[in-house]
Amino acid sequence: MLEVGDRAPEFTLVDTERRPVSLAGLRGTKVVLAFYPGAFTKVCEKELCTFRDMLARLEALQAQVLGISVDSPWANGAFAAANRISFPLLSDYTREVSRRYGGVHEDFAGLRGYTVSKRAVFVLDGEGIVRYAWVSDDPGREPPYGEIEAALAEL
Repeated sequence: MLEVGDRAPEFTLVDTERRPVSLAGLRGTKVVLAFYPGAFTKVCEKELCTFRDMLARLEALQAQVLGISVDSPWANGAFAAANRISFPLLSDYTREVSRRYGGVHEDFAGLRGYTVSKRAVFVLDGEGIVRYAWVSDDPGREPPYGEIEAALAEL
């Protein structure tokens, strides 16, 4: 798991239109990486809608928000449309990025072989260094939004 002060591992994932999005392409920008277990689940919907509702404040802090789940680009696209989410949702369908960042839940919800991202949030500075890290083993727990905003304000 990543900790504050670590260099964030590079990645390229596809968005809801299957276009590649690379962390390297965001150098010079503060980034909020919000890993979530699954589209169309109650807590994930609440979390991403909260980020949607605070997006103007986060953008005023010059931050780019990226949502990341193991869902397909199509599921993420439908989820974004249904919830009017305007920031990119990326598909980590191989689960590799989730494993390198906050980890995964194996056999999620009692479904043998079903692996999802742990709910986790990382704030990266413009150089790709982790300045804030929060990971929950409880998929029903939302992140501390005020801490995320405060971490960005300090950068």
